[in-house]
Amino acid sequence: MPSLKLTLGPLFFHWPADRLSSFYNRVADEAPVDRVHVGEVVCGKRMPFSDPAWPDIIERLERGGKEVVLSTLAAPATVRERRAVEELCADGRLVEINDITALPARSGRPFVTGPFVNVYNAATASFLVRHGARTICPPVELSLATIGTIAAGCAEAEFELFTFGRLPLALSGRCYHARLHGLHKDSCQFTCEQDPDGLAVDTIDGQKFLAINGVQTLSEQVQAVVLDPAELAAHNILRLRLSPHGCDMVEVARTYRELVERRVEPNEARFLLSCLDLPGPMVDGYVRGEPGSQPPVPA
Repeated sequence: MPSLKLTLGPLFFHWPADRLSSFYNRVADEAPVDRVHVGEVVCGKRMPFSDPAWPDIIERLERGGKEVVLSTLAAPATVRERRAVEELCADGRLVEINDITALPARSGRPFVTGPFVNVYNAATASFLVRHGARTICPPVELSLATIGTIAAGCAEAEFELFTFGRLPLALSGRCYHARLHGLHKDSCQFTCEQDPDGLAVDTIDGQKFLAINGVQTLSEQVQAVVLDPAELAAHNILRLRLSPHGCDMVEVARTYRELVERRVEPNEARFLLSCLDLPGPMVDGYVRGEPGSQPPVPA
């Protein structure tokens, strides 16, 4: 059985540069992950704040033995943003494509597809592989069985399961944070920075439901897929993606490392995750082909 690899996906939230540097320095030194994604994927307006920090962060991560992937915007909306995507796609490092319009700028060279790209069948996966895809992280609403079927028909790519974090569900042309504060998107004052894990929103009858992050909609709950490595391997999963949050991500990574190395059982790993300061309750319904808000079922 091949060894499962761990990936720290791109940060979805708007953190100040000093917090970014502190977070990734600790990841470089302590987190037992194989690959780390860096870069803004949600809102191009945030890029002037984070872009100056990335070169030092990348150098530190690579010095720490991590493979760095440059993640691109999932919904580039301006000429400046599209040019930024093209410039990243020209880099010699591995690049993550989160919007299919980036494909012409990267086609023929290795890349990763993120969960924002609609890969719902083996034909689509094979098309992306022909253009250079080496890792595919399918949309989060797909079940483990469906992903396994797609992967079985596309053996040339590694398939990566979105395993931990608030689920990225949708992107909008409107900024929810700006609207909440009575502002327009163009003058948002970057209010999303006030909610470093996103802001939970309830239904009108008070039920916990979703979270907002600028133009992004996420689940209020935290995806926490904790399965036996043999079951993941049986469905052709070779990588597990952990999405950064404000909780102790080093401990999250350690828990999953112990799980994939069979030093803890799934139930114990799930308990260890539940002890952390997660931004919401744990769920894993999508991987079982059920509503995504369903809580995990003990093994």
